[in-house]
Amino acid sequence: MRVETVLNERTIEDWKRAHNAIVPAAALSTDEVPERTTRYHLEVAYVGDTLVGCSTVRPPDNGVVTVIVRVLPDHRRQGLGTQLYDRAVAHAETLEPQHIETIVWAPNTDGLRFAQAKGFVEVERDEDWILLRR
Repeated sequence: MRVETVLNERTIEDWKRAHNAIVPAAALSTDEVPERTTRYHLEVAYVGDTLVGCSTVRPPDNGVVTVIVRVLPDHRRQGLGTQLYDRAVAHAETLEPQHIETIVWAPNTDGLRFAQAKGFVEVERDEDWILLRR
């Protein structure tokens, strides 16, 4: 797997494509993603030239860093999510958080199982989102 930081038009479009495919209820426009690169650490993941997922690391807010990993459905259960997650957590840990949390779109049962397998426990839930912390 090859991972790139979101820095240019191609990676912005790929990050948006992965994000919107996994979280259609919170679809972003191409104009919204560049602004996010100024606040968050965004990465895209590829196998060869094929986009397989993306990640977001949000900086500390009250000592809590948010890590979100998204893997496209056709590429799940191949270890790619774990690789992307490990990278995101390594980056998050450089920010010296007291806690790390993640957010899962409620209909994404694969994402919820993945987060729980990584040691996250549910903190809050509504009809759209599940907040988990470890």
